[in-house]
Amino acid sequence: MCAACGVPTHQADPVPTSGVATAPPRRFAALRNRDCRPYLFGTGLAMMADNIEHVITYWVLWEKFQSPALTGFQVISHWAPFLLLSVWFGSLADRYDCRRVIQVAQGLFMVVSVAWGVLFLTDSLQMWQACVLLVLHGIAGALWGPAEQLMLHDYVGKDELPSAVRLNSTFRSLGILFGPVVGSALLLGLGPTAGIFANVLFYLPLTVFLFRTRFTGHTRDHHPRTRVGLRDSLRVFREVKSNRTLISMIVLAGLGSFFIGASMQTSMPIFAKELGVGGAGTAYGVLLFANGAGGVIGGVLMEVTRRIKPTVPTAVLATAVYGLTGLGFALTGSYPLAVGLLVVGGVANLASMSITQTVVQLLSPPADRGRVLGLYGLSSGGLRTGSGFTIGLLGVYVGVPMAFAYSSAALCLGTLVAGVHALRGRRAAAAA
Repeated sequence: MCAACGVPTHQADPVPTSGVATAPPRRFAALRNRDCRPYLFGTGLAMMADNIEHVITYWVLWEKFQSPALTGFQVISHWAPFLLLSVWFGSLADRYDCRRVIQVAQGLFMVVSVAWGVLFLTDSLQMWQACVLLVLHGIAGALWGPAEQLMLHDYVGKDELPSAVRLNSTFRSLGILFGPVVGSALLLGLGPTAGIFANVLFYLPLTVFLFRTRFTGHTRDHHPRTRVGLRDSLRVFREVKSNRTLISMIVLAGLGSFFIGASMQTSMPIFAKELGVGGAGTAYGVLLFANGAGGVIGGVLMEVTRRIKPTVPTAVLATAVYGLTGLGFALTGSYPLAVGLLVVGGVANLASMSITQTVVQLLSPPADRGRVLGLYGLSSGGLRTGSGFTIGLLGVYVGVPMAFAYSSAALCLGTLVAGVHALRGRRAAAAA
């Protein structure tokens, strides 16, 4: 058993308990890596394509069916596969060549986009077909996650992993930021049918690049491949339960997803109206843009300054700041202050997610890294389905702004509890 982290299968790993690499990485280290650089750009384009598909299909589905229930299902279908399948998909990433796992996921994305296009072209779309395609799209995203992270570790190694995770999160934030812009342009310029077919092209760079790279997600690891099965996949819960640091990082990621998650974006029209700018399209767009821009700004600042280290205390602090900015945003009546809080919240959210993910990667047993990352994906992605309940249902009784305030306060309280748990685990490991 490793005295640093307490995981029984983790032997002789030099990573300290805080998850900090022994030498600070170079600024933009992952972008300086000629193997990792095209991977990051391809990931950003694929994430943009993911969001372009949302823009086009959600618009068509509302125009055709006018169904609030289908609108709710769109959120559930996207995140429920993360909740149900992430650990098993992590097992696949542990067992097989991650290049091929990602290519299967990208291929599924493309098949879904083509299927949408055919149904739009023939005007034969039915609600059950839409539900199937929405679920398949969510499955592709869940399959992509663990293998994507193993590839980062394989490209740069332990010392530069914090930079790779930060920059990968930044490129994904860029994709999320520009996906709606490009999607709207395709929708208006080409129409939904041609636009959804054109969207397939954005998945191709990452898919083609993975045929050319020699990294498999496992070239730095030297351990036997474990079997892929339900029992073997669930074994990860036993492996990590004794490690307070791992558990706390996974819980921190889940807290932000469960209490705020995807509800901030869907609630933005309501906040725009509350702030008195509901009739101003530009002002509303700035609110929608600010949080995503904060994620990009945060990633760049973290790389330039390198002052925010991937440690347990900084993860706790970043998550707490995310909760506090959400609370302030929900309660403020000032539009400029709301924009500023959204930007700061975006910075804090990116810092929280990238730090917790880095610590989880560094402390995961190599043979089970994919499974542990799958468990992290279950928490950080799957629990986003709960934000519809924490904000939506509570909002029926107290209003969405107050529901958002209560959820943000709960996030702060949960962060405090998780932080205390993690710090006690560090002291126990140091004593051991």
